[in-house]
Amino acid sequence: MFDGVTVNFPDPRGGTRTVLSGVDLRIPAGEFTAIVGRSGCGKTTLLNMVAGLVEPAVGSVSVMGKRPRSARSHLGFMLARDALMPWRTALRNVEYGLELRGMRRSERREVARRWLKAVHLGDSEQLWPWQLSQGMRQRVALARTWALNPDVLLMDEPFAALDVNTRTSVQREFLDLWQREEHRTVLFVTHDLGEAVALADRIVLMGEGRVLDDVRVDISRPRDLATITGDAQYQAIHERLRQRLH
Repeated sequence: MFDGVTVNFPDPRGGTRTVLSGVDLRIPAGEFTAIVGRSGCGKTTLLNMVAGLVEPAVGSVSVMGKRPRSARSHLGFMLARDALMPWRTALRNVEYGLELRGMRRSERREVARRWLKAVHLGDSEQLWPWQLSQGMRQRVALARTWALNPDVLLMDEPFAALDVNTRTSVQREFLDLWQREEHRTVLFVTHDLGEAVALADRIVLMGEGRVLDDVRVDISRPRDLATITGDAQYQAIHERLRQRLH
């Protein structure tokens, strides 16, 4: 997917700042890959390149054998903030991407209702965003992303804005969905090492614009987020990544 990728951004003094340097990374179809690292290490830039929002200065990026912009119909992008439209109900927020793709109203409504039920919000479809808790809003955003039936899910700190209890609940919701639909490739950016180990098949640790470590997480699935922190492999991987970060 990433072949010798270098990305430079302008700096305030009129020069350039290298954000990524010579990154080589392959992400197989169906794999859940978490990208971790300190702020400014290039994690979000990687996602933005897959989405076709950032071009490399050197090297190339491909998604499902295509240039990123040509592959956008295969992508779903979920951000830390839910970005719900306040003038649309929960149901109509989930419908939005389907509407942009030209799906008929009756069909997109059926799809949206199905995904709201999947995230346990079937009774909330006519509520406005201001009537929803932050956790409910993020579940609506999750349903909206999933309704597009993307082959590749790009997720940039999707649960970071939630309080601890709500975050665990929404993580569990997402993991249950993904484990039932494992054909979807996930590229998941997070600062939380525990979240990365609990959710992912593989963790890529970024630092100074390059890959510092690439770790397989061979903990069996389905995973129970309530007990996974007691798993010996979870603890070993978490400690390995923590040591590399420090």
